[in-house]
Amino acid sequence: MDFAQLSQARYSLRKFSDRPVEPEKLEAVLEAGRNAPTAHNLQPQRIFVLQTPEALEKADACTAAHFHPPVMLVVAYDPKVSWKRETDGKDHGEIDAAIAVTQMMLQAADLGLGTTYVGMFEPEKLLAAFPEMEGLMPIAMLPMGYGAEGAHPSRLHADRKPMEELVRYL
Repeated sequence: MDFAQLSQARYSLRKFSDRPVEPEKLEAVLEAGRNAPTAHNLQPQRIFVLQTPEALEKADACTAAHFHPPVMLVVAYDPKVSWKRETDGKDHGEIDAAIAVTQMMLQAADLGLGTTYVGMFEPEKLLAAFPEMEGLMPIAMLPMGYGAEGAHPSRLHADRKPMEELVRYL
């Protein structure tokens, strides 16, 4: 599939099957996150792979979005490492981590896996549940796996504003 087809076909999967994600596919998705471009190549993104029932249960308790995937990636950034813009101190760690999430979502789709970007979670609760994340800023939970039977894009998936509303040529 070419990139235009992939970006148009990819949707937020909210109904996962119990089928496990093959280790080689998981590694390819993680590699896409590792290869993501970051400000000044500081690579502040940190990716946590949750796949044990205990870890998935703890993560599930930190969000109101319950999709029950076989794998959950939690993406965070390290503010001690991330680049700060000199003029105003803007921290680009969240941007860098979001780029990594995007690349992982697209790689997953290319491999036949589904994901959905979950920003609706309680960061403090997540950090308390996973002490391994201490000092980091979590930005996304990324459920990942194969679609369950009957899974489909939401009714709003294809609704897009006209290009003229989004883009201005100056």
